[in-house]
Amino acid sequence: MKKEQRIKKNEEFQEVFKKGKSTANRQFVIYSLRKEDQRVFRIGLSVSKKVGKAVTRNRIKRSVKEIFHKYSEQLLSGRDYVVIARIPTANMDFHEMEKSLLHVLNRANVLKKRV
Repeated sequence: MKKEQRIKKNEEFQEVFKKGKSTANRQFVIYSLRKEDQRVFRIGLSVSKKVGKAVTRNRIKRSVKEIFHKYSEQLLSGRDYVVIARIPTANMDFHEMEKSLLHVLNRANVLKKRV
């Protein structure tokens, strides 16, 4: 992910939480907020310490970033996305995570065409 595509500041996270729409399944919660003045989408990740130790949390973050990169052409641009990983993601492999994340993105109606 490019630097311009990341959400890092707490204020930006809070804005997405307060103004955005959320969609969830058992593994992920996704908040989506439309930004008219933005030409690319941005992503913020949150993985709690309850999910696992640092190695596990970082593996989940890398996988989610890779999935967003893989489907970047199909995601609606001009939006901020915050992805929260829930505890069951700790025991998932990449393909299970991809399937679950695409399920939530489809439910949130943020993909240009259904995957």
